[in-house]
Amino acid sequence: MNDFNAIELKNKCVEWIRDFFEENGKDCNAVVGISGGKDSSIVAALCVEALGKDRVIGVLMPNGEQSDIYYSYFLCGNLGIKFVTVPIEDAVNGVLNAMKENVDISDQTTINLPARIRMSTLYAVSQSMNGRVANTCNLSEDWVGYATRYGDAAGDFSPLSNLTVTEVKEIGRVLGLPDELIDKVPTDGLCGKTDEDNLGFTYDVLDKYIRTGEIEDGEVKKRIDMMHEKNLFKLQLMPSFQP
Repeated sequence: MNDFNAIELKNKCVEWIRDFFEENGKDCNAVVGISGGKDSSIVAALCVEALGKDRVIGVLMPNGEQSDIYYSYFLCGNLGIKFVTVPIEDAVNGVLNAMKENVDISDQTTINLPARIRMSTLYAVSQSMNGRVANTCNLSEDWVGYATRYGDAAGDFSPLSNLTVTEVKEIGRVLGLPDELIDKVPTDGLCGKTDEDNLGFTYDVLDKYIRTGEIEDGEVKKRIDMMHEKNLFKLQLMPSFQP
C-alpha cells in the first residue's frame, strides 16, 4: 500500500465499522473471538473505538489447557470489555470420538476442527447476545490460504482482510495497544508451531511481495504463488449452478 498512513487508515476503519453497524444492526454488539494475538486484539480495539467498550464482547475459547491464555485476559482487561469463556475441548473430542468408528481421521481434520467449532461457538454467543461476529483475518494470511474455511475465515464483518501483517501492527501501535500483544509471536493455536514455521517464510517477506511484487528468493516466490493460487477458492463465494 503506497503512502501508508496508520492514523488515517485507523480512523477510516473505525468509521467503516460504525457504518456497518448502522446498516446491519444499530443496537448490536461486536462479538470477537479473543486469542491474545495481534489480530483479535486489534479488531477488538477498533470495535471499542467505533462502538464503545460496552458494545464489544470478547469470547475466549480454550481447547484444553491454553498456555498463552494470559494474553487474552490481559487484552480484555486492557480494553475494559466484557468477555465470556467457552471451553471447546469437549465439543472437539465429542466430534472426533464420534467419527473414529467409521472415519480414518486425518491430521488436517484434527487441526482444522477446533477452528470450525470456535466459529460455531462465536455465532452461538452472537445470537444469544445480540451480536455480529467479527472476522479477524488479515490480507497476508488470506493471500496464502492461512485460514480455515468456515472457521476463522468466516464472520459478519472484516476490518483487517485488506491489510497486511505489517500494516495491522502499525494500526495496533496507533491504537495504543501494548507491544506484548502487537509483537506476540503468531501461532495458529492448533498444531503448536508458529505461523512462519508452517508457512516457510516470514510475514515481512510476504508483505513486501504482496505490496511491491519484490522478492529475492525465487523458491520462496514459487511457494507463495503456489499457495495463493491453490487457496483462492477460500476467498470466493461458493460456486452455484445457474439453471
